[in-house]
Amino acid sequence: MAASFRLTLAQLNPTLGAIEANAALAYQAWTQGRDAGAQMVALTEMFITGYQTQDLVMKPAFHRAAMAAIEALALRITDGPALGLGGPCLRDGLLYNAYYILADGKIVATVLKHDLPNDAVFDEKRVFASADPQGPYRIGPLRIGTPICEDAWHSEVCETLAETGAQILLVPNGSPYHRGKPAVRTNLMVARVVETGLPLVYLNMIGGQDDQVFDGASFVLNPGGELVAQFPQFLPCVRHIDFVETDDGWRAQPAEMTLLPNSYEADYHAMVLSLRDYLAKTGFKKVLLGLSGGIDSAIVATIAADAIGPANVRCVMLPSRYTSQHSLDDAAAVAQALGCRLDTVSIIEPQDAALSAVGHLFVDTQPDVTEENIQSRLRGLLLMAMSNKFGEMLLTTGNKSEMAVGYCTIYGDMNGGYNPLKDLYKTRVFETCRWRNANHRDWMMGPAGEMIPPRVIDKPPSAELRPDQKDEDSLPPYPVLDAILDGLVEQELSVADLVARGFERATVKRVEHLLYISEYKRFQSAPGTRLTRRAFWMDRRYPIANRWRDPS
Repeated sequence: MAASFRLTLAQLNPTLGAIEANAALAYQAWTQGRDAGAQMVALTEMFITGYQTQDLVMKPAFHRAAMAAIEALALRITDGPALGLGGPCLRDGLLYNAYYILADGKIVATVLKHDLPNDAVFDEKRVFASADPQGPYRIGPLRIGTPICEDAWHSEVCETLAETGAQILLVPNGSPYHRGKPAVRTNLMVARVVETGLPLVYLNMIGGQDDQVFDGASFVLNPGGELVAQFPQFLPCVRHIDFVETDDGWRAQPAEMTLLPNSYEADYHAMVLSLRDYLAKTGFKKVLLGLSGGIDSAIVATIAADAIGPANVRCVMLPSRYTSQHSLDDAAAVAQALGCRLDTVSIIEPQDAALSAVGHLFVDTQPDVTEENIQSRLRGLLLMAMSNKFGEMLLTTGNKSEMAVGYCTIYGDMNGGYNPLKDLYKTRVFETCRWRNANHRDWMMGPAGEMIPPRVIDKPPSAELRPDQKDEDSLPPYPVLDAILDGLVEQELSVADLVARGFERATVKRVEHLLYISEYKRFQSAPGTRLTRRAFWMDRRYPIANRWRDPS
């Protein structure tokens, strides 16, 4: 009879710093594998600590606690499958990103990471030492090679494992989401399979951690690049994969294939999951936000309702003398459709009081953006007061287009603890609203149906800070603005490149100028969901004081 091996894969959501809770989650997954007759249960990279730890892992008390938890967990791993999970390892005074194999009441193998990512949101060379490429370990009849996350994005570690006897590759990951990431991973792992001729298991964690969202979407490949198992994206999942030894080597048996969502659904799920986890992992149960009657606050309210339920979302309309009846009606329609509470707090009297207080200083000046910003800052002040009073986290609602060019008021509408839209351009906001109106999923806690009235989506965007104001009074039309920003931010194109693509040079230069002078606002902005490879924060690190401009 051919030899066989059952591997239980746990695509789960650890909480950073909750070491004991993560150990309990690991043990629960182990019992599921034991009950299913598995020979090994595998969890993801740095599971015991959560990921990414950033500099916290360098704190001796922290990494010692994590290592002690793994040693304690090992004592419980008896009379059943081996357990693999990631955690820090201190060896000869150096700190490593490691993968531990627990069996028979002890740690039977420790694999140390070789390739340390040092780009985009990663800075592992700052906190970990690089180990030499490692060999495989044996569990029952199978020799398993474990390249840890980035180790599988390059050829040398996998080739070393194949040359030293590995029969399958098990890749534990902490790979964060960006749009199109699943295809990138699959293509790279197919290359490793082709190079080594070995089956490959790509196991990724899920969950939100600050701006990053880990999306799971784990999968299994056989030699030749055949996809034989696909896990869901963004959802926790424990599944069992059976390997059988054939004349051509070990092969994974076909297993459940979950269809991955399109990019609009993936982005939306990322925003919902990141907000849900940010609240849960920082101790908040409820949120509030200013609901203006515009599209941005409408979709943030919907995301919040889908993340934590409509009963936990407070919407606040803060009308000024420039607020239209349309906006009042539209805000009410959104709150009613979602089933969220809607409070109204007028800022007309506070605005008059603020202007009266400084009126003797402004007497010889003309009204300008100063008076507009007072309105925004009054709204921010009152929303923060409600946040403090009721213990509800304030959400900010600015999209990436506004964040890019500074079309937002610091200490005003930028107030808040989290911003789901921070990496979503305005043109993408429109399409995301249309997608959510037409779709509902089991993981959404809000109601099904049309949450955002079509006229909220279709009406010209306006901050309503002066009579008849439109965003296009101050900015290029959003399709033009977003196309220029895509070039400047996402692709790092020059002004000349964009002019060659047909954009007016004066418009490009103006957008470039706004982008650079707004760095100080982004530096002080709330964290928000990372959706692209060039999100504002870790992906794009620009100086605040910067006099350079592209001369082309």
